[in-house]
Order: sequence, then structure tokens, then C-alpha cells
Amino acid sequence: MPDAGVVRAFLEPSHLELAERIGAYAKSEVAPRSEPADDAAGRREARELLTLLGTAGWLEPVRQQDFRACCLIREALAWASPLADAVFALQALGSMPIQLGGSEALRDRWLPAVASGQAMAAFAMTESEAGSDVGSIRTRATRDHDHYILNGGKTFISNAGIADFYTVFATTDPGRGPKGLSCFLVPANAAGFQFVRPLEISTPHPLGEIAFEDCHIPAEFRLGEEGGGLRLGLGALDRLRPTVGAAACGLAQRALDEALAHAGARRQFGRPLAEFELIQEKLARMATDLTAARLLVYRAAWERDRGKERTTLEAAMAKAFATEAAQRIVDDAVQILGGRGVLTEHPVDRLYRAVRALRIYEGTTEIQQLIIAGELLKGPPNE
Repeated sequence: MPDAGVVRAFLEPSHLELAERIGAYAKSEVAPRSEPADDAAGRREARELLTLLGTAGWLEPVRQQDFRACCLIREALAWASPLADAVFALQALGSMPIQLGGSEALRDRWLPAVASGQAMAAFAMTESEAGSDVGSIRTRATRDHDHYILNGGKTFISNAGIADFYTVFATTDPGRGPKGLSCFLVPANAAGFQFVRPLEISTPHPLGEIAFEDCHIPAEFRLGEEGGGLRLGLGALDRLRPTVGAAACGLAQRALDEALAHAGARRQFGRPLAEFELIQEKLARMATDLTAARLLVYRAAWERDRGKERTTLEAAMAKAFATEAAQRIVDDAVQILGGRGVLTEHPVDRLYRAVRALRIYEGTTEIQQLIIAGELLKGPPNE
């Protein structure tokens, strides 16, 4: 559950109250739900979770761009269910370009449906030859009077096949590289759009490939200016990267909770595991890493919420440190639990399968390190 006390200095009274409510909700309504047995069940569960979160009002902070609230919600949901956290995350990421660059008509059409859980969002940037290198995107959008015609394909797209709309990044001017990218809202029922196939990973998560074959999109479905897609995409990622760190904190907190409970109850050589100094060292390191991660995460969200225009450095630090720390914390929890920690029925095994992806999506740790170094090398803002 979110430990609001640790980050109280970065929160408003409303956030403290929210932390209590979402913590209780995640524990009572989300945590008891069974993990889906296969990909098809995972896709059904994702839609059910979307309805659950939308009906309860937990998606509203996305529309309000209250990023500290989003962090608190993601932390609680990740503690209870990595899939529930992923559903929340994609509603935020898929709809943020609409908030930042959509027309009033598009915002009115889609954002209320996103917030209520009636429309599932997806964010379609990655291609088989374009991951971190967005300049290699080959999906093409060609202007044809009052329409754009999209051709190409995307892979590793979360919610592929179950989303109601996709925010799609395509090149409108291949000669300009990243500066030739534009962003489009593509409804799932658009002619020429197709769901190609699911991609199954070790933890339940609706992932897949999509394609565009002469997919006609009205020109007013372009988000932002033509050629402004990269700026729009990076703007969305900058705002939401701290929430990835918050999800990592939620996974790490659950791992620490499970490790503490096991260490106190499990006896070996005539005494509880918790009395062994090597176990104590792991628990101390886990708690310290988690506290440091939370401080970086909520510092970054606080900076954005208080009006700082660019939080690239803070967001990159938060995501890189929190996700790497969560990997270490979950791994230590498995070690403390021993054989129980790798049983598929145990929560720690689910955490172990879920945490790895956080170090990759929305910018790998290595990319975050390059961003951090690049920001530092620019020097202070007044230079």
C-alpha cells in the first residue's frame, strides 16, 4: 500500500486522504481477484478491471493531470495486481496525447469515456525496427485531401486487440527523421486497421501486433501539428514516467511485506529467519531502496504538479532508480522465501514475473541514464 508518510512533504491533504482510500480499495476489491490462467483470460480480465476502475472513479486523476494522485493509485494497484496497474497505466498513456494535442471535439468525445472506463486506450509507437530509436519508425501517414492514409505495423503494443482506440505515431515526412513524425487517433473500427496477433509474455498482459493497410483517418484525428509527433510523445512520457516508478514501488512494497511476514513466521535451526543477520541485512536494504525510490518518484510528480514545464531529469531519475530498485527488492524477497518464492501460486512469483518489464517499457533504464547524463551536461538552466 502507498506509504504516504514517507513522502508527506510532496503531498497535499487531498492526496493523503486519497492514499488511504485507494489503499483500502485495492486491498479489498482488486487483490482478491484471481490471476488469469492464459492470454485470453487476461484480455477479458483487463476489460473487467477497466470497468471496475472507471466505475469507482479512479481514472479521473488522469484527466485532471494530477500526477501525484496517479502515482498513489498506481502504487496501490501494483501492490494488489500488476494487471490492474497496467490497465490504469495504458488509460493514462494512451489518452495523454489527446489531452496535449487533441482538438476540443476529440477531447470531448474520448476523454470522458476514458475516465469512466467505457473506452480502452492504447499507445502505438514501437515497431519491429524502432524501439528506443523512434527515428526509425516506418509506419507512413500520407495526406490525401481531408484524410490521412496510414500504412505499416506496430509491435509490443499493450491492449492490442482489445483497445477501443490507439494513439499512433507515424512519419508524415520520412526525410526529416524524428522531426517528421506525427501522431494520430485511430479508432479500433477504422477501415484498414487490423489486429494481427497476440504476443504472450510470462505474466498476464494483453500485448500484440497491429497493422494499417490503407487505413483512412480524418485529418482532424491528427493530434498536434504535423511533424509534432515526437514532441507530443515525449511530453506524454515525461509526465507519466514517474508513475512507472510508482508502480515499481507498489510491487516492491508487496515483496517487502511478503518477505517480512515470511521471515517472522518461518523457523530454521530453532529460531525465526528474522533473527538471522543476513536476512536482516536484506530487509534493511530492501526498505532503504524502497524509501529512496519513493522520494524520487513523488519529487518528480510534485515538480510537474506545481507547474514546472520540463521534468525530464526528475522523471528519468525516478523511473530508472525505482524500477531497478524494485527488481532488487523482489529478487531479495524470492531469496528470503526460498522455494515458496518460485511457486506460481505465491504472490512473490507473480511479482518476479511482473517487475522485469518495468525496466524496459516507456524507455529502458539505459535510455534513462542517457537522458540524465544529457540533462546534466547541458549545465544549469541559467547557463
